[in-house]
Amino acid sequence: MRVSFTELKDEIKRVFVKYGLSEEKADICAQIHTESTYDGIYSHGVNRVARFADYLQKGWVDPNADPVVEKDCGAIRVINGNMGPGILNALFAADQAMDMADKYGIGMVGLRNTTHWMRGGTYGKYVAQKGYACIMWTNTEACMPPWGAKECRLGNNPYVMACPGADEDSIALMDMAMSQYAYGKLQVTRLAGKKLPFPGGFDKDGNVTDDPGAIEESMRIMPTGYWKGSAFAFMLDIMGSILSDGVGAVDLNASVKGSCGGCSQIMIVIDPKKTMDAERLHETVRRAIDYVKGAEPAEHSSGIHTPGEGSERFHKEHDELGIFVDDVVWEEIKAL
Repeated sequence: MRVSFTELKDEIKRVFVKYGLSEEKADICAQIHTESTYDGIYSHGVNRVARFADYLQKGWVDPNADPVVEKDCGAIRVINGNMGPGILNALFAADQAMDMADKYGIGMVGLRNTTHWMRGGTYGKYVAQKGYACIMWTNTEACMPPWGAKECRLGNNPYVMACPGADEDSIALMDMAMSQYAYGKLQVTRLAGKKLPFPGGFDKDGNVTDDPGAIEESMRIMPTGYWKGSAFAFMLDIMGSILSDGVGAVDLNASVKGSCGGCSQIMIVIDPKKTMDAERLHETVRRAIDYVKGAEPAEHSSGIHTPGEGSERFHKEHDELGIFVDDVVWEEIKAL
């Protein structure tokens, strides 16, 4: 399917209102889902609509809940998301962190008792476009085996870094799970009838595989960097819990409120103007990009890319042809 931005947003908003969100909340959430899809992140945009509606219906997400600041320690705040919509909680937390960065140069928000924020890169993009730099992450329920195990005990704990880019109209943005491929990427690849570019996990018999369906079945996704990614995921889990006065994978698995239900998220936002003037910042990023992309390509290389530039290709395609939506996913949304 190819649909316009407005058509996609309106249909998603219709569903969210039907499942209990106010017009205002539904409009914001639909905007974020549509923007993620427009950026080419189908897995956490349009593909998550039906799941979010299901969580609303089951009461795992409270459509009427609003976030509350529970602790204010100057440059640190702890916010209780009250199990409200994760997108709205995360946007509120990002605004709070930017407010602190304006006052102190840096602000850290620990957001606890919240729900799935969908695409983590949304919030890195949100603050970077306003001129801030950030480090953000969320913990999740256990969905990845620690290195050396076959039973899931770690979250894939998406990690985000972002800052203004090589000019005033661009940003540098990294948004990555601690697994080689996020489950959303496995789904998108499977629906397209394709294999993964590189092995991403193990099948039920313990064999390394590039078959996304086999990895989904076994739930044995591979940590990024093998044992290093396993250690990184573990530390993000406990740091997320400690800095938000929240919980981690062990408790999230016990509560069973869907993916990321009750999770802990951290947003550290910095005002880079405190360390470097804007012109020098853009020049620093521009020189770094040119240096990296100027490397001699490897054999069979499809190109050298830096974080954040991939969306441009999707924007061009979606502007010319309409936004791509998998037929099965579109029919699922229309039926809600």
